[in-house]
Amino acid sequence: MRYISTRGQAPELSFEEAMLTGLASDGGLYVPESIPTLSPGEISDLAGQSYEEVAFRVMKPFIGDTFTDAEFKDIIAKAYATFGHEARAPLVQLGPNHFLLELFHGPTLAFKDFAMQLIGQLFQAALSRSGKRVTIVGATSGDTGSAAIEAFKGLANVDVFILFPDGRVSDVQRRQMTTPPEANVHALAVEGDFDDCQAALKDMFADIAFRDGVKLAAVNSINWARVLAQVVYYFTAAVSLGGPLRPVSFTVPTGNFGDIFAGYVAKRMGLPIEKLVIATNQNDILHRTMVTGAYTKEGVTPSISPSMDIQVSSNFERALFDVYDRDGAAVAQLMDELKAGSFTVSQGAIGRLRDLFASGRASEDDTRATIRDVYAGSGEVLCPHSAVGVKVATENLGQTPMVTLATAHPAKFPDAVFAATGIRPALPERMGDLFERDERFTRVPNDLAALKALVKERIS
Repeated sequence: MRYISTRGQAPELSFEEAMLTGLASDGGLYVPESIPTLSPGEISDLAGQSYEEVAFRVMKPFIGDTFTDAEFKDIIAKAYATFGHEARAPLVQLGPNHFLLELFHGPTLAFKDFAMQLIGQLFQAALSRSGKRVTIVGATSGDTGSAAIEAFKGLANVDVFILFPDGRVSDVQRRQMTTPPEANVHALAVEGDFDDCQAALKDMFADIAFRDGVKLAAVNSINWARVLAQVVYYFTAAVSLGGPLRPVSFTVPTGNFGDIFAGYVAKRMGLPIEKLVIATNQNDILHRTMVTGAYTKEGVTPSISPSMDIQVSSNFERALFDVYDRDGAAVAQLMDELKAGSFTVSQGAIGRLRDLFASGRASEDDTRATIRDVYAGSGEVLCPHSAVGVKVATENLGQTPMVTLATAHPAKFPDAVFAATGIRPALPERMGDLFERDERFTRVPNDLAALKALVKERIS
């Protein structure tokens, strides 16, 4: 299995090389040269298997000979050993033909744990046998950062720097990033929004001398291994509901497009997905693009679902690459236009996107009302991001079972949940002392030179 860049100018890499590199040297994102498929029989055989076994069978075709079967199974077992539910990603029924896929039973209570715990073990295995050391820099709108820190803290071959927008994440999200005491963890509060953090990350990778000098690696969803890990729970959910003999639809609350792109990959692999529905909050650039064909940045308005407060959805580039017939030059041109604030998707490409994805949005009032109504109707407590998904899903219900991805535990956003329901969800017992732990982080300006200097200083 070889990996190519969405912008067409970077060298082809193996799975291990693409994983450790993250962002391609031409600024693009790595994708598989081809998508392997599973037959209906192979999908049927996933029924009744453990999450770990499904993960092995779904992901193995993508990793080539990077790890032996025994090594890869051991990596998967270690990745999910700390999850708080034996099913790892259990389904809960919300109403007729509507199901919630609970993705918050990992160590940091968010769906990012499915990918980050795995990628932590993948990095550890690869670096241990090579003896190399890397510097991981990640940008987060809330959940990726804590998941990355949890996965990499204390590892001997890794320094991890997480950039988060100062004052624009929840208190629980911030404390999950700032309270780990391990010396290889560096939480950086950036004066700006998530897009500023993400832009700084991409600029660091674009500086070849800096990237090579500090051995830079990425674990944001720009890293293909992150997307690959998320493909698995589409299979476990669909098979639980009768797949492949029965089609299933999914609604995905998304800002950076990575989680729903994983659903698209699952569909390309042969999973019978009828609808893939993009759910956005008031920062609805993805929904507006689907409606108008124009991807136009309008600034970020802080919301009660902060992990979706994004205007530059990095993984959308991977979808564009496919609907532009894998024309790297065309994608590079669009990304150049985006630097000026917008681009327009061609008529043929937007038609293909609309064939692949539906979309919708939820206002702040919609989100609060959904949290309230779902709690009243089913007793299920939703985080604001999951509520965005449920609201949009209800507009797309039909005869096919609909699965909405519940991306975070409601206790990560207690103020929003309390305002909607009058109850304040408690953190799990293992995190009960989170607000008593000492915080350790550095406030930094939104300045690339200052950020690079700090990284160099900390790893020296």
